[in-house]
Amino acid sequence: MKLYKTQKHNLLESEGQYFIIDAAWDELINRDSLYDYLNSGLSTFLSLKDAEAQVLIASEVMPPIGSQEVWAAGVTYMRSKEARMDESKESGGADLYDSVYHADRPELFFKALPHNVRGPGQSVNIRKDSTWNVPEPELTLFISSSGIIQAYTIGNDMSSRSIEGENALYLPQAKVYDKSAALGPCLYVTKDAISPDTTIHMSIYRDGVKHYADSVQLSKMKRTLEELTGFLFRESNFNHGCFLMTGTCLVPPNDFTLEVGDLVRIQIDGIGTLNNVIAVK
Repeated sequence: MKLYKTQKHNLLESEGQYFIIDAAWDELINRDSLYDYLNSGLSTFLSLKDAEAQVLIASEVMPPIGSQEVWAAGVTYMRSKEARMDESKESGGADLYDSVYHADRPELFFKALPHNVRGPGQSVNIRKDSTWNVPEPELTLFISSSGIIQAYTIGNDMSSRSIEGENALYLPQAKVYDKSAALGPCLYVTKDAISPDTTIHMSIYRDGVKHYADSVQLSKMKRTLEELTGFLFRESNFNHGCFLMTGTCLVPPNDFTLEVGDLVRIQIDGIGTLNNVIAVK
């Protein structure tokens, strides 16, 4: 099932049918059996015609977030480790990323508050004081306040690689700034855990020309989703639940940096597509 947050309604898609759920978003999603709740309500939710639903999805979809914080995990794929080591060679920080890749404890960091999260079709920012900016396409978890994964969405973790590469302690500045995160287009709510065969795709277009395209399966991730969730909730409470970006393996070549006007398209099997245009503050 897919659960959309739109400007007018909460919209549920199930087996080609659409339903309206009028409830506060935080209250709706923050429950320990979200799939069972939605599935059991199909007979009582207000149905919506396909044409009307498509209009809502095409023009009124918002990021699927309410009061939740967004967190992120780093160095969860081998390619990410190699890229981070490469960008930090001159600063002498390369060994940090090799160490955290093999460590028991993962890298976790705060990414965004809800007001800085962008949705489908909205712009995301690159930093003007960074010479090397990239998108990072990531499977993103919605985790209930009790620490249980309830749904999945697409995340774009915008990153300033030149800033983080200069000094690892600059990571908050490289990762956390206005409009540095995007989520969408929906919450993908499943009865069973998402398959490790699920594929993440990313393409980057400049003036209509594709400049980068690649894909990776979730099975390439070193850590499990439950492992990352467990560390995040070990000493933290999230009253409304939270979102956790789970890292990336799709890294554009070192001679590529984003420019204003570029289109970043991220697709994840089963979830959908997240499109964002690059801008600056």
